[in-house]
Amino acid sequence: MRFTQIAIVVPFATLSALLSGCNPTVHDAAPLQEGIVYCSEGNPESFNPQLGTSGTTIDASSAQLYDRLIDYDETQQTFVPALATAWQALDNGKRYRFSLRDDVQFHSTPWFTPTRSFNADDVVFSFRRWLHEDHPYHNVNGGSYPFFTASGLNKLITQIRAIDAHTVEFELARSDSSFLANLATDFAIILSAEYGAELLARGTPEQLDKRPIGTGPFVFEDFRKDLIIRYQRHDNYWREPAAIKQLVYSITQSANKRMLKLLTGECDVIPYPLVEELALLDTGDEIKITSTVNPNIAFWAFNTERPPFDNVKVRRALAHAINRQAIIQTVYNGNARLATGILPETSWAYSPVDLTYGYNPERARELLAEAGFPEGFSFDIWAMPVQRAYNPNAQKMAELIQADLAQVGVQANIVSYEWNAFRRRLARDEHDSVLIGWIADNADPDNFFRPLLSCAALNVGTNRANWCDPKFDDLLLRAITVDSLERRKGLYHEAENWMYREVPLVPIANSMRFQAFRSDIHGVEVPAYGGLSFRHAYRQSKASAAASEAQQ
Repeated sequence: MRFTQIAIVVPFATLSALLSGCNPTVHDAAPLQEGIVYCSEGNPESFNPQLGTSGTTIDASSAQLYDRLIDYDETQQTFVPALATAWQALDNGKRYRFSLRDDVQFHSTPWFTPTRSFNADDVVFSFRRWLHEDHPYHNVNGGSYPFFTASGLNKLITQIRAIDAHTVEFELARSDSSFLANLATDFAIILSAEYGAELLARGTPEQLDKRPIGTGPFVFEDFRKDLIIRYQRHDNYWREPAAIKQLVYSITQSANKRMLKLLTGECDVIPYPLVEELALLDTGDEIKITSTVNPNIAFWAFNTERPPFDNVKVRRALAHAINRQAIIQTVYNGNARLATGILPETSWAYSPVDLTYGYNPERARELLAEAGFPEGFSFDIWAMPVQRAYNPNAQKMAELIQADLAQVGVQANIVSYEWNAFRRRLARDEHDSVLIGWIADNADPDNFFRPLLSCAALNVGTNRANWCDPKFDDLLLRAITVDSLERRKGLYHEAENWMYREVPLVPIANSMRFQAFRSDIHGVEVPAYGGLSFRHAYRQSKASAAASEAQQ
């Protein structure tokens, strides 16, 4: 993984100009001496990542509140123990048995006091909830589990049972090369079966996902929409407890306001900083920016169930009509790579062969005429209202695409909504096309294909192109049932070629992921796969760091 830091100090005159330009309400806010304030870009949809795929929800819940059976070590590129201490594959990979960790404590809160430690019942409860439709919690809070459906886990796992209090076993319909990788994602979290039973008895099962209980490093305390989320340290955490006692998410949807809060000290850490603006300021050591390689893809998806996007010639024409290189320079300020397909170069199945459509307005006009639209047509481009690692400014990207399309006689109208409303309407297929993207949940290339383009993903709203080809699904199924990496790689190259021919979406960019923080904040982790983690975060000023070194 590549890692860089840029040090920034802000002159008073520059800061004053920024403050007056955005006109935010600024007040004196002393930093948390025993905690960290993170300026989040939006509200979580819930506090259970099983229910959605929003990065905002994952960052607010997964690594802070929960644990999973296994983790993925990026350095060693292997799976490592978490709530499971060991596992073994049986029956040629059609059964997996997990040995569970002893003495893992669930959170204790004013609304729930656990009477026992984590055991096999919690694993069975957590997986059966989304696996079985007759489970008492299956339909609670929507009854949709997009990751598990799109990845095929709901069809792959045929049974999960407790062998004893500290052993669980999964039965699979077939061997699957992506099974362990999917268990190591932020979605495969473990809930408390005891808490679930207590809520059912109270008649308030919906609270399971709103007032969460997990085994993770932080305990949920409070959430006020559009304002704040508060967490406290879990002092009985089975790993080493977090260094900070308090963690606060200050919900700040405006990128400009997040940056200003960082500069004034109201926030310690912000996501998706305006790197191009910070880089223009004088350098120093008050603010630092980190950039990490992030397996992601930004793309423009066509709703292929709506005319004229059901016509492959129209899709190819629009792919030729846009200048993706100009997008890289303007939207990403050069901090991204032009995508050559759906897989980023970080994937072991990546091929350097460019399977995208080059900028060619003349060819675009020819294809539009062949498709029956010599005078063009009008449609909507939906642009996300929030910044994501794969797209720092969807509105600006939409404007560039709008201008390119006008040159070939196509009129594009730009549409946006508040983020959660945007996602809900998108899931209802109200869009003509959308600028969105995907961040890998694990290291398996399957994670870029089935969640985005499988027929199963149609029903859960992650297939934004609404494109379904059973033969393409069969190809993806073959790719996860073979053991040889070389054979799998060949099948994924075939899948890339298939997408190139059919163009359900236009790959645009693979971007770096940026984060900015005050210079006394250390240890905030942005894993290549998965959401943000504050488990190892701490605050240490230069003076205290120097004093510590002097004592050593």
